[in-house]
Amino acid sequence: MIEPLNDDVSPRHDAAAAETDVPPAVGVPGPEASKDVARSLLSDAWYEMRRRPLFWISSLLIVVVLVMAAFPQLFTSQDPLYCQLILSRRPPSAEHLFGTDIQGCDVYARTIYGARASVLVGVITTLCVATIGVLIGVVSGYYGGWVDTLLSRAGEIFFAIPMLLGGIVILYSLPSPRDPNFDRTLLYFIVVGKVILALTLLGWPSLARIMRSSVLTVKPQEYVQAARALGASPARVITSHIIPTVLAPVVVVATINLGQYIALEATLSFLGIGLQPPAISWGIAISEASGLGYVISAPHMLLFPSLFLSLTVLAFIMLGEVVRDALDPKLR
Repeated sequence: MIEPLNDDVSPRHDAAAAETDVPPAVGVPGPEASKDVARSLLSDAWYEMRRRPLFWISSLLIVVVLVMAAFPQLFTSQDPLYCQLILSRRPPSAEHLFGTDIQGCDVYARTIYGARASVLVGVITTLCVATIGVLIGVVSGYYGGWVDTLLSRAGEIFFAIPMLLGGIVILYSLPSPRDPNFDRTLLYFIVVGKVILALTLLGWPSLARIMRSSVLTVKPQEYVQAARALGASPARVITSHIIPTVLAPVVVVATINLGQYIALEATLSFLGIGLQPPAISWGIAISEASGLGYVISAPHMLLFPSLFLSLTVLAFIMLGEVVRDALDPKLR
């Protein structure tokens, strides 16, 4: 015989007992874990970069160099073009912090103003190389076929040319105006533009190959195929689904290459075929101070421009490595 149910037990009592007796579920993410899961790739990378002292050191150096290049008047009131031969090769002093060069110009002022041309070449070259490399790499990887073959072979032609040797050939093939009455400002942009053009022509294939490989990896993914099946145009698929996914390696390589382009500009200027007067750059200063007699009698002429150049290149390379470690989960 079935006994009647106990009237004292109510659904409300059962619910309260269930809430009291049942332990909380294990493994259910709390509010903090939910925030961690919802964190995007870029915010997660930013969180990782902020934790590394190397990021702050390299960022501080880069900010100082960028401000120095944009506003050199904040660092010195000396005119870098004002020279007195009577003060030639003077050692560092209270009046001339870094001494004077062969022409009697203030080395400190020329070092500060030299950041402008060097950084300008590095930044604009990086932007040009990244733009061309991303466009060619995406088009080559997405469309494939004869488009991929044509663009890949063209990239291999430029990639096979050593950058330093190719830069020498290109710059020798593009002579600068030698008219003494030629406008100095226009001449400045011409000599800077020549170096940027040479480095861009020889630098884009590496980024294009990286982008092409990344696109070939992402192209078969389901979300890309779904977008194509729903009728999205190739431009929509590329800009909305492919480029945001594969842009991280380009950012890393471009950051590292920026420092290398600054070093290449200095090398070409040191050889006498890069930037030329009226431009002021660290490479020109190093070239003028590289004579054996000057290295021994006036080492400050070579020391300070080389130090600023080395710190700038090192800062961009360190920042690129930090960004690479932050964007690649395998390296954390």
